[in-house]
Formats: sequence, structure tokens, C-alpha cells
Amino acid sequence: MTSVRKTRALIVDDSAFMRKIIGDILEADPQIEVVGKARDGDEAIRKIKELSPDLVTLDVEMPGKNGLEVLREIMEQNPLPVIMVSNLTKRGADVTMQALDAGAVDFVTKPSGSISLDMEKIGDALRRKVRAASRASVSNASMKWEKFISTPHSPAPVDPSKRFRNSQKPFDMLVVAASTGGPMALQEIVPALPEDFPLPVLIVQHMPPGFTSSLARRLNERSKIKVVEACDDMPIRKGVAILAPGGYHLVVERKQADLVCRLTETAPVRSVRPAADVLFQSVAEVVGGNVLVLVLTGMGKDGTDGARALKKKGAYVIAESKETCVIPGMPGAIVEAGLSDEVIPLYAIASNLVRLVK
Repeated sequence: MTSVRKTRALIVDDSAFMRKIIGDILEADPQIEVVGKARDGDEAIRKIKELSPDLVTLDVEMPGKNGLEVLREIMEQNPLPVIMVSNLTKRGADVTMQALDAGAVDFVTKPSGSISLDMEKIGDALRRKVRAASRASVSNASMKWEKFISTPHSPAPVDPSKRFRNSQKPFDMLVVAASTGGPMALQEIVPALPEDFPLPVLIVQHMPPGFTSSLARRLNERSKIKVVEACDDMPIRKGVAILAPGGYHLVVERKQADLVCRLTETAPVRSVRPAADVLFQSVAEVVGGNVLVLVLTGMGKDGTDGARALKKKGAYVIAESKETCVIPGMPGAIVEAGLSDEVIPLYAIASNLVRLVK
């Protein structure tokens, strides 16, 4: 019987206590082997060369070289999947956004408060992310797609009958789902939308509380359209992108003649909150099927059930192609379920969205 190769992880943290905690979490999974631990950036770089791990968990804040500096060095010298371990603070969130820009494939938050309770909360998430990250495309995580946008490319194949699907009736809304690799993908797509983009945009990006606000600020600073984090009763308006806050499901409600956001703390779906399935299903019920659906990079299958509900009502569904995904699980599930109208690489998504709504 052939044994399954374990994922080999290197843990980098200046705290001996955290190195032990993270090591214990990972080694509770029979598919993961901790091959080494490092207390600072220099030791991390050295052990990466010596041990050739499959991935690294990297503390964001360390004395000497901080996690961001170490990450950039890893990506320059020996690219491999990196999961950042971040403090649940505004500074931690902002630095984590920079790390995702620099090529980290994902992140987890450090435990706070009761260690035993927090370990139970983050343990499953960390193990799941490590298993997924070991299969991630590091080149796509660190790629800047502007060079592709400025380089002539053959357009993604599109069924001619679908190319002008909205010529008779415009779309009412764009809904987006993303997980691992999503912040980078969103930063390629949203800033490329024109100021007069004629639809409201509702986005679910899997992130914990505090980090979605940092992402919303970052997107808003870079975009021509307005980008905000959702709050209860927020009106849904054309040309405004609304990001579901970490820790809450985002649903759509009709309030008299207007559509508004409603945040709920109902149970996680597919282990995540916010969940794209929850948003998509509420949009299907309240708005109907005249909706443009976009499913981007990410692990798991969140968005598939909701996209199916929207598709039954006539929605148009785009999946990011696996060639540009960091992890192709979510868009791949859309394709496998036969729900996709188009499968488009990241660098061509924004222009195709504009084509469909203009």
C-alpha cells in the first residue's frame, strides 16, 4: 500500500510558546509534518534552504526582519506557499494585506484571550489552510497581472450566443465570491472598473473580523468606484461595491422601493461566515435572476449552491479559470456543476464585465 506523502511545514515565530502551539495544531493532522521551526527571519531563510519545506507559516511581527521583509526575501530567493500568522489588530490587518499583495497565499489570526478556546477555533482553519496552501500556485499568488493586461492576448473563448446576453435587459447587480487568493484578485478587478460602472457590486471575501475593513479601505483607495464594508440598512446603489464584513453573513432585503444590506450572525455555512451561498441565495429570492455572478479563486465549494439558485432564475455566471487561480476549488466547483457561462482568466475579467454591462 502506497503511503500518502505528508505536507512538510516550517513554522516561523519569535515566540517559543507560539511555535509550540502552532506545531501542536499542525501535528494533530496526520497529513502534516512539521519539519522545522525558526525564531527569526535569518534562521527561516536558512532552514528553507536546508529543509525544503512545502510551505511556511510566518509570523507578521517579529524583531529584526519583520514577516513582510522575510516574505519578500522568500519570494525572491525560493518561492513557496506562505501562510501569514497575524495579530487581530488594525496594524496586523494592514500588514497582512501587504503580505497578500507580496505573494502570501493566505493568513490566520493569532489566538487572543483564552488560549484553549482560541486554539479550538483556529486549529481546524489553520490545518485546512495548510493542506490547501500546499497545493496553491505561488506564481499566481505573487503575480502582478498588469503585464498581461498590456500584452495582446487571445480573448477567452465565449459562445457567440452568450456574448451579448444582456442586450435586451440590463443586469441589476454583480455578486462576487472569493476566498484564498481573493484579495489579490479583487485588487486586479475592482480598480479596473470604470467610474460609471452601472451596477451595484456585492462581494463576499472569506476573512475574519477586522480584516475585511482593511481590504475595503485598500480597494476604495485604488478604485474609481466607491468601495465600502457593509453595515445594517446600508442602501445598495449602482456604482458602489459593498464588501461583507468578517464574522457576518450578508443578505439582501427589500425596504420599500430600495434594496438594503442586512447582516446576520446565523451559523457558518461550509465553515465560513460570511458565505457566498448565503448572499447568492438571498439575491435569488429578493432580486431574481437578472444578476451577473463572478466566482474567483478559493478553496472549497462556497458559492456553488447559491450560484445554482441564481442560475435557475436566469443569472449569468462567470468562473475564474484555473490558470490564474491561487487555489481553483471554488470556481472549479462552479465549472464541474455545469453552472458557468464563461470561464475567464483573471487578467481578462474586468474588461469582460464591462463588455457585459455596457
